[in-house]
Amino acid sequence: MLKRILTVAVAVSSVSIGQVRAQETAPASPPVLTLELNALQPSERGCRFTFVVENRLGGGLDSAAFEMAIFDRDGRISRLTLVDFKDLPDGKTKVRQFDFPSIDCAKIGRVLVNDATECRGLGIDPAACMGGLVTASRVDAVFGI
Repeated sequence: MLKRILTVAVAVSSVSIGQVRAQETAPASPPVLTLELNALQPSERGCRFTFVVENRLGGGLDSAAFEMAIFDRDGRISRLTLVDFKDLPDGKTKVRQFDFPSIDCAKIGRVLVNDATECRGLGIDPAACMGGLVTASRVDAVFGI
């Protein structure tokens, strides 16, 4: 009976040690800044862009701004603009909206993140906003880097 209890105890401790080692050696998730073009809605001024942004860069951003190119459905650039997302705390998801005058939402074919014009935060490499950028779209227009 004692031998059986010791065998079970050794087996349980081996599994626990194996789980701890697996957790210790599991690769960490790469730092990312996820930017989703969530909606394009006609507004009184033109077209309202709604973005959902999630900062997982490993530190808060005091300032994050991007230069974006807006293309029509024929592939012609209709606007080159700066979009300022302001502060983005680490581990948080934020929704930001921007109105672009004189743009018809139905005619937007593609939105390109051309560059990060501002990427500041304690312990954040200024190149992290572009280097860790992941884009997604929930609209018909293509959205990417």
